[in-house]
Amino acid sequence: MNKPISKGELSAADGAEAIRARYRRDDSPTPPVWNETLELLLAHRSIRAYLPEKIPAETLATVVAAAQSASTSSNLQVWSLVAVEDEARKSRLADLAGNQQHIRDAPLFLLWLADLSRLENIGKAQGRDGAALPYLEMFLTAAIDAGLAAQNALVALESLGFGGVYIGGIRNKPEEVAKELDLPPGVFAVFGMAVGRPDPAKAGGVRPRLGQGAVLHREQYAWNEAQREAVATYDEKFRDFQKEAGLPEQGWIRQALSRIRGPESLSGRDRLKEALRALGFALK
Repeated sequence: MNKPISKGELSAADGAEAIRARYRRDDSPTPPVWNETLELLLAHRSIRAYLPEKIPAETLATVVAAAQSASTSSNLQVWSLVAVEDEARKSRLADLAGNQQHIRDAPLFLLWLADLSRLENIGKAQGRDGAALPYLEMFLTAAIDAGLAAQNALVALESLGFGGVYIGGIRNKPEEVAKELDLPPGVFAVFGMAVGRPDPAKAGGVRPRLGQGAVLHREQYAWNEAQREAVATYDEKFRDFQKEAGLPEQGWIRQALSRIRGPESLSGRDRLKEALRALGFALK
């Protein structure tokens, strides 16, 4: 457990610098205290370039323990994990996820699963009915549990000097992914995570986020001038980030709206309901 800062350690000034780097705004909040946990969280960035160093089995076991320490709804623990190191399998999964090269380059690829099959099997063995399992609520529970566990795992990896990037493209072709991983009915790959030791020669900067005026509501939700200002300012800051990173300077608004322009922008995920039903999720 991290303790509040003391003299000679991390200071609130360090925190203010880290928060300003995240928002790129002069009015970014100044933390009253700061510690190593906050420092680690605020320094997060997606890692897509890795050194050719395998992740030891003991490290993976420690990371899984951290993942299992995340909150889980009703202690159902309806998620599972598939760790992939085989080069050929990583390459096939990369193809299915939109030909993402960093999946191939990563020494380890993790598949985070919504898993209702385990409870179904336990129920059958005990002669108990699992009639609630096909309902949408249970799928949401499993997907949320997987997300909470994965974020714990990524933070644990980063604390050990590794890094990673989430791969939503694993949902592009869910039936093919299920076949590749030999998933039974009631198990769905929610997302992937490519992980490894970051290549310092290809380190990117901290990607800015929307100002808190766009996301923090008090008492009730409101779309107002503060929201609009935060979005407009962020659009400028994100364009600056794109320029620094050598990316097309289109800003955040244009990039985000292009991602929701229509079903064709979802890279095959527009048929997700159909795929889920094919994989054993009735979604009642």
